[in-house]
Amino acid sequence: MASAALAGGADAGSARRPAPATIWLLALTGCAAAATALAFALTNEAIGAELGEPLVIALLNDWITVSFVSCGLVAWWRRPESRFGPLMIVAGFVNFLTTLSWTTSDVPFTIGQSLDLLAPVLFLHVFLAFPTGRLDSRFQRVLLATAYALAIGLEIVRMTLGGFGPHNLLEISSNVGAQEAVTRVQLLGVAACCLVGIGVLVARRRRVGQPLRGSLALLYDAFGLALVMIALLFGSLVFDGPAVAEIRWATFVALGLAPAAFLVGLLHSRLARSAVGDLVVELRGDPAPAELRDALARALRDPSLELVYWLPEFGSYADLDGRPVRLPSRDGRATTQIDRGGEHVAALLHDPALEDEPELLAAVTAAAGIAIDNGRLQAELRARLQELRGSRVRVIEAGQKERQRLERDLHDGAQQRLIALSLELSRLEESLDDDPDARLRLVEARGEIAKSLDELRAVARGIHPAVVSGHGLDVALEQLAARAPVPVRLSVAVPGRLPEHLEMAAFYLVSESLTNVGKHAQASSATVVVSRAGGQVVVEVVDDGVGGADTERGTGLRGLADRVEALDGRLRVWSPQGGGTRLRAEIPCVS
Repeated sequence: MASAALAGGADAGSARRPAPATIWLLALTGCAAAATALAFALTNEAIGAELGEPLVIALLNDWITVSFVSCGLVAWWRRPESRFGPLMIVAGFVNFLTTLSWTTSDVPFTIGQSLDLLAPVLFLHVFLAFPTGRLDSRFQRVLLATAYALAIGLEIVRMTLGGFGPHNLLEISSNVGAQEAVTRVQLLGVAACCLVGIGVLVARRRRVGQPLRGSLALLYDAFGLALVMIALLFGSLVFDGPAVAEIRWATFVALGLAPAAFLVGLLHSRLARSAVGDLVVELRGDPAPAELRDALARALRDPSLELVYWLPEFGSYADLDGRPVRLPSRDGRATTQIDRGGEHVAALLHDPALEDEPELLAAVTAAAGIAIDNGRLQAELRARLQELRGSRVRVIEAGQKERQRLERDLHDGAQQRLIALSLELSRLEESLDDDPDARLRLVEARGEIAKSLDELRAVARGIHPAVVSGHGLDVALEQLAARAPVPVRLSVAVPGRLPEHLEMAAFYLVSESLTNVGKHAQASSATVVVSRAGGQVVVEVVDDGVGGADTERGTGLRGLADRVEALDGRLRVWSPQGGGTRLRAEIPCVS
């Protein structure tokens, strides 16, 4: 779909380049063919009468021949494994062979006339086979087979029907009417094939990726313009349109522009590869991983480029932040491996159009391999941090589940047994009316059981606040505020329910903070605010105590920070001496 021909010969070693003597021989032959065609046009007076301005026609025709042959030689030399160069050369020489019909000799005339419409079909073949020299689909092969049949088969039929003068060796009978009918079918058929070819080129142009869009857009435009002019010329010939001579000249000019656009694209590709030198200079500065990715994107002209690192210990690729990356399939993105010392070290995820510039990709990846190690170490470090963060989340989740299990066991086990014991003592008390001393001791025992039950319920609430799961964060915080050691102003501005893990985190933050206020702050009041803004849940606890809280000593604040950071959040504490303490947690919430 894109310009392997423009890219040069990254795989030139896989096919032997033509010998320089062959290149020069074909080049000189092309020049000789152009000179011969010019001589034919200037020495045959009938050509001037048929085409008008034979010198102009001959020069334009020579331009097509020389441009296709010369550009084909360049393409063949740079990409010997591609058929595109030889196909261009054949098209150029066939264009010359059609000028044999300008001679007055029977055999050359018959050969030239029989190939009269073969050159336009070969030009269509060249345009559709770009850049590999092969057709991409069965549809294109059927289209070209149809065009060749129209150009060669119907041309021979036309020649058997006469109307080409005395030098036509294929003439069997003279039937001008039938010959003209066949001519119309032939010209309209080839024109229709050219129009279908334009549709194919338009579809390809729309699929061209960003890295090659500038160079290939011009090339496809030139191909499309040439096919438009061929179709327009044939239509004018069939329907006797005006300015046929001028249209013929414009068609020759458009056909000659196609190889010129090819050379422009080739120059553009070479300039792009020269950017590798700038890349090497940038890599000498040992750029950071993000800067390395940007430098590679500039060198490849692909702003969507991604650089991922192979981490053998993890058995996967990771991006610059250490997140695992699965290499894409062939749909949408392409992958180029970067190896060093025979081992995978990284990969580039890029626009598939770059696969048609293998030299550029090879040069960039070779240069990048030098600077990959530093980035891979940083990616591996970030991957370990990601794994550590995941482990911390799993530990907290496991602890939460264990708390929930303990709370349920205490509620269904110890609490129920204490309640049953208290009821049993009540019945026993009723049966001891005649023993006041025993009744008094039973009352005292029931009081101790009630105290134990209250303490056990407090422990159960601390282990796992079931009220959060059952009634929501706002109800749970109201209960916390009611039991707090100091008056608490509570504001919960969170519409609806939050995910349970966020509600639990917020509850423990407030609970632990209010406990610290009661133990250490010497405060007279506290304020608790829970809100949701900008995709985050924000929890703030402020007191008017003595301040001076040490975030480095003790496990309370450190444990709160671990819980918040495990949820990709951030905990900050301000506690100046004599200025109270302010705790603020920001936890992402995407639901």
